[in-house]
Amino acid sequence: MLPFARLTIIGLGLIGSSVARAVRAQMPVVRITGHDADPAVRERTVALGICDDVTDTAGAAVMDADLVILCVPVGAMGAVAAEFAADLPADAIVSDVGSCKQSVAEALLAVLPDAIIIPAHPVAGTEKSGPDAGFATLFKGRWCILTPPENAPEVAIERLRIFWQRLGADVEIMDARHHDMVLAVTSHLPHLIAYTIVGTADDLEGVTQSEVIKYSAGGFRDFTRIAASDPVMWRDVFLSNKDAVLEMLQRFSEDLSVLQRAIRYDKGDELEALFARTRNIRRSIVEQGQDDDAPDFGRKH
Repeated sequence: MLPFARLTIIGLGLIGSSVARAVRAQMPVVRITGHDADPAVRERTVALGICDDVTDTAGAAVMDADLVILCVPVGAMGAVAAEFAADLPADAIVSDVGSCKQSVAEALLAVLPDAIIIPAHPVAGTEKSGPDAGFATLFKGRWCILTPPENAPEVAIERLRIFWQRLGADVEIMDARHHDMVLAVTSHLPHLIAYTIVGTADDLEGVTQSEVIKYSAGGFRDFTRIAASDPVMWRDVFLSNKDAVLEMLQRFSEDLSVLQRAIRYDKGDELEALFARTRNIRRSIVEQGQDDDAPDFGRKH
């Protein structure tokens, strides 16, 4: 049995278009309606044929929806939801794909006080953006974290769980605040570090006569991939998850100071112990199927 018959996707970028493609592949009889604030994105989505209908307004998109998924920057969630609040069916489930959950839940509840709201976060993505960047297998083998409020109906939670499982994801239920702390460590802080390192390299370009870019080694290349992520989305992530990010950034600064002292005072044993521990973490990620051990991270040469 299908968990939903009529799906609405608001925001047709990488994640939204991937959801549409995945539903097409796994649940082809589900009717998909899409909307994006950008007319060019709507036009391109029509050309790609990944939705049954693409509407000019958010309200028109949700009118007969069973499930509405917001695939917009977390800072825009409340404003976008307000656009369709008057047209939302009473029994529709409203969800999202944002990387912050507490702020999203609060923003949606403020404009949709009577709606069934179950925030979600598929932990998947690439540095690409736009409807052409999506693909049907993006969520396969990845985690999707649901953060339902205490009053969310169990039936609705189960339907959303089945939906994401049908798209290939492993589903976990988590408290919203706990989610935000976990993601501050595993996603938000690494992105902040990547933006900083790449920005520093750009500042040094004149000093090094462009050799930073010319001789980029694998580590720097990987940072540039992360730093190429959507700037609006990540601006909103850092501002929306401010407390958790600042807490993790403080901890990182303290650990970095310890590492700096170890290098300064030739404490090779400390360095080796840290590197051995972090190497084991990488092995654990591969063992749990969240990445593979292809040489050079699977780059084609």
